[in-house]
Amino acid sequence: MLKRNKRMYITISCLLLLCSVWANPVFANEVRDRTEILQDIDEYMNRSMQANHIQAASLAIAKNDEVFYAKGYGTFADDQTVTGGTLFPIASLSKSFTALAVLQLVDKGRINLDTAYASYFPELSPQDPRVLEITVRHLLNQTSGLNDTVNPDMTRTPQFQSLDEANPLLSKVQLAHTPGTAYSYHNPNYVLLANLVESVSGERFSDYLKKHIFVPLGMNHTFSVSTTQQMDENQTIPQGNYLSLGRAIGQSEPLWFVDGPAGIVSTAEDMSRWMLAQLHGQLVSPALMKQYHAAGAIGPYGMGWLANQDESSGRTISHSGIFWTYKSEEVVYLNEQMGIALIFNSGINAFVNYASFIDGITDIMRGEKPETSYLNGRNLETFMIMLILATLAWGVFAYFRIRRRNKRLKIRTLIRITFGRLIPILILLSLSPLVTFVGGGRVLPAFGIWTTLSSIVIWLMVWSLVNFVHLACYYYVYIQNIKKHL
Repeated sequence: MLKRNKRMYITISCLLLLCSVWANPVFANEVRDRTEILQDIDEYMNRSMQANHIQAASLAIAKNDEVFYAKGYGTFADDQTVTGGTLFPIASLSKSFTALAVLQLVDKGRINLDTAYASYFPELSPQDPRVLEITVRHLLNQTSGLNDTVNPDMTRTPQFQSLDEANPLLSKVQLAHTPGTAYSYHNPNYVLLANLVESVSGERFSDYLKKHIFVPLGMNHTFSVSTTQQMDENQTIPQGNYLSLGRAIGQSEPLWFVDGPAGIVSTAEDMSRWMLAQLHGQLVSPALMKQYHAAGAIGPYGMGWLANQDESSGRTISHSGIFWTYKSEEVVYLNEQMGIALIFNSGINAFVNYASFIDGITDIMRGEKPETSYLNGRNLETFMIMLILATLAWGVFAYFRIRRRNKRLKIRTLIRITFGRLIPILILLSLSPLVTFVGGGRVLPAFGIWTTLSSIVIWLMVWSLVNFVHLACYYYVYIQNIKKHL
């Protein structure tokens, strides 16, 4: 009996030893694979930030049931290192939080998505009767009929100071479209929604977010502000920048009322927890969660998210955030159980494709090699510098050529030259409507056009100045030729 037990003991020991030999290489491979993934991500982020002149950024990755990665890159004031706990404004990523707050009150039966917004505020007496047709769902889906042309947002002077100032605009505004018939991305839709949450819940909107969303999700460092001035005054937030001719220029964010559409400040660690909540359906009922992640009736914009589905990525919800000195991107791959968010301390710029950062990280997470584009900020800004220098060189050469001109100018030739040389000035004067058209009807302030198109504006100004000098020379030569023939 003892001999048999001894043989059994030896057999079991050998099996356990064999299992440990098998298990250790597997474990080592898993550790090595994760380590390699994180190393590849770090290399990609550092390389891409350098190629786009970005000084500081924060990355959040949620995968399955865990915070897979939360890390900061770069430095800010006094060479402080950016970490996964560094605060950044997330701009319009805030809209999905506002939408969730609304849905929580829908879940409690205190708000109805298809009830008119005005029914919650009996004191409203709009001049445009169509305002009474705007439902809560229309506001969430950005189909209220409001847009920047009829209801200024970034160009509003003075800006709102509190949410209760939003309702009076509905009494005066003439809608651009009948509610529910056209999509127009418009921040004040979400100001009105935040005002609704505040009115129905009886809590300040920022307090509601903290109590019912941030704290339950463990987002202990996230908070909401009313204006960008409060962000500028917070010394723990890295200063924002705009990019011009290959340089990052520190700049305070212009005053803008952002309570509801863009007022949240968060960290990579907290944003990872936020994305986990999207993957696991926390804080509202499954039926409402399904609506929360669905597209709208007339487009992909649903309730604070752009909802899409394709063969390669499956179902996704995403949003981008835009300030003039900060930028954010977020994509949640619902089928893959993965979410990626990035926040930068540089603002929207015509030469920086911030969405490509998400694409690159996604490729790495899928075991693929991220694509590298030569159309990055550094190369495009270098091209603009060369174009500006070439314009100046051409300007000097053409100046002396015009001064040496012996052939007499005809008046029709002078008129044709005049119109040709006014082209860059006309482009400069047309930038605002052009940007509004390209931006889907959003009206940008002058500062926003400057930060977004800084290098292009500088080139157009140089080109205009050169042409002005040339025109002066042409008219001088024309007058001198007339005097010679008198």
